[in-house]
Amino acid sequence: MSDGLEVADLNAYYGTSHILFGIALEVRAGECVCLLGRNGVGKSTTLKSIMGLVAHRTGTVSFDGHDLIGLAPHQIARLGLGYAPDERLIFPDLTVRDNLEIAVKPAARAGLEPWTIERIYALFPKLAELDGRAGGYLSGGEQQMLTVGRALMGNPALLLLDEPVEGLAPVVVQELTRQIEHLKDTGLAILFAEQNLAFAARVAERAYIIEGGRVRYAGRLEDLEQQPEVKRQYLMV
Repeated sequence: MSDGLEVADLNAYYGTSHILFGIALEVRAGECVCLLGRNGVGKSTTLKSIMGLVAHRTGTVSFDGHDLIGLAPHQIARLGLGYAPDERLIFPDLTVRDNLEIAVKPAARAGLEPWTIERIYALFPKLAELDGRAGGYLSGGEQQMLTVGRALMGNPALLLLDEPVEGLAPVVVQELTRQIEHLKDTGLAILFAEQNLAFAARVAERAYIIEGGRVRYAGRLEDLEQQPEVKRQYLMV
C-alpha cells in the first residue's frame, strides 16, 4: 500500500501498564474505517498512539511511506494526519472563527481541495450561524462540529475521529452522519473510534473490533452483521 496508513505490531504503554498488544490495521487512501469496541478497550489509545500522543509505543506506524514512530504530534500532523479528540479541547474563550483560523496548515498531499472557513461553514451550516460566538457557549453537538472543522482546517489526508457521536442527541448524530458521508465523497480517508454500531455501519466500509488492547475482528461491516456471536462477545454492553 503506497498511500495510506499502515500499523503493525503496535504496543503502547502508560507508565508500566501495557495497554495495546500487537495492534495491526490499515486505512487506504479515501477509505473510511472504524475501530469498534466497548469503553476502555484501547480504541482511543490506538488513535493517540498513531498521532504520537502516547510517549511509550513500539511497532510500526507509517503514513504514505513515512515512519511515524518517534515523531512528535506536530510533526505527524504536518505529514497529513488530522485528529479530533473525544475531549474536543476547543478554546472556550475564542470565537468559532478564531478556533478555526488558529488551526490552518498547508495541505500535505497534492490533489485535495484546501479547506477554508467558508468551506467548513458549507459543511457545517450551524457553525456559520455561530461565527462570532465563544466556543465555551456552544452545545455539545456544536462543539463536536467545531472540533471536526478545526481538524479539517489542517488540510489532512487522513482524519482521526475519537468517538465522534458519543453523548449526542439522535438528530445531531444524523447530521454528523451526513457530514461524514460528504467528507468521504471528497476522497478524505477517515479512521474513527466508536461504540455506536449503527452509526459505524452507516459510514464505514471496514471495522476492527478491539478488546483488551488486541484486535479481535477485522473485516467488512456487512460481514460483521452475519456474525452475531462476535457482536455479542465484543460489542454488547
